[in-house]
Formats: sequence, C-alpha cells, structure tokens
Amino acid sequence: QVQLVESGGGLVQAGGFLRLSCAASGRTFSNYVMGWFRQAPGKEREFVAAITWSGGSTSYADSVKGRFTISRDNAKNTVYLQMNSPKPEDTAVYYCAARSLDIIATMPTRYAYWGQGTQVTVSS
Repeated sequence: QVQLVESGGGLVQAGGFLRLSCAASGRTFSNYVMGWFRQAPGKEREFVAAITWSGGSTSYADSVKGRFTISRDNAKNTVYLQMNSPKPEDTAVYYCAARSLDIIATMPTRYAYWGQGTQVTVSS
C-alpha cells in the first residue's frame, strides 16, 4: 500500500504561481510512476501530468504544457507540481496518484493509489 497526502493548494491570482506537494509513505516511493490529476465541479477527473520512477520522463496535458512542471524527490518521497501562470480554468481539486508500472498513463483507472486532494482556486 502507498499512502499519499497532498498539500500546497489555496487561492492564487491568475498569472501567479503555486507549488503542490504530495508526500508518500508505505512501499518504496521510487518504484512508482506518480501522476497529478484534477477535477472541477461537474466535470470528470482529468490528467494533468505524470513522471516516471527515475524522473527521466514526464508527460503533460496540452492545457498545462509549458506552464506546469512535475518533479519528484525520491529521497524525500515527494512529488511536486509547480504551477506557473495559472488560469481561472485551472481551478479544481488536484489529486496525486501512484501506479506500480513504470509506464506513464493518462487514464485515472490506471492508478491504484490516490490522495484526498487539495483545492486550487485561481482568481481572475
């Protein structure tokens, strides 16, 4: 089992910046692909970004490419999502997720472990 706890959410102005963190505990963190997803009210959960075990490969949704950066520190069992120049449409609950196969996936169903989520609200 892997336990995931997100932090860093809050209210941010459009064009500002925010960094989300996801602390993992349980099984060896470095063995998992880590992903960030988000869900806005009335919408389905959608892929934001993911990173492989080593951090050598990343993937981003087109809507955040060039603005958001995913990274991980395996020594600290933590994955980050740096959100630069957020937009009001980025407002959502952001979830951290983990999967044990070292292949990036964009479907939520491919991830076995989830955090509780952290709210991000971007004001215009």
